[in-house]
Amino acid sequence: MIAAKVIDSIWSTRKADSLVGLKFMLVEVLGGIDAGRLMIAADTISAGVGERVIVCSGSSARKMLGRDDVPIDAVIVGIIDEDCTF
Repeated sequence: MIAAKVIDSIWSTRKADSLVGLKFMLVEVLGGIDAGRLMIAADTISAGVGERVIVCSGSSARKMLGRDDVPIDAVIVGIIDEDCTF
């Protein structure tokens, strides 16, 4: 899992049928060797811009959605409490 900060929403006028209904967010990785890296993550918990979140990646992200046929590599699975420090 990865700690990240939500930077912005990603809008797509056209996407694969298996992605319809999913909301996408641009997130920036916090800490570690990938700090500062930007990723697009499906948002399953209605995270907001500016919030720090927990991102699950790889095959675990697809399992989070309950489907293996979705071309997803990252999913927001939690919001980090404001009083938590790194």
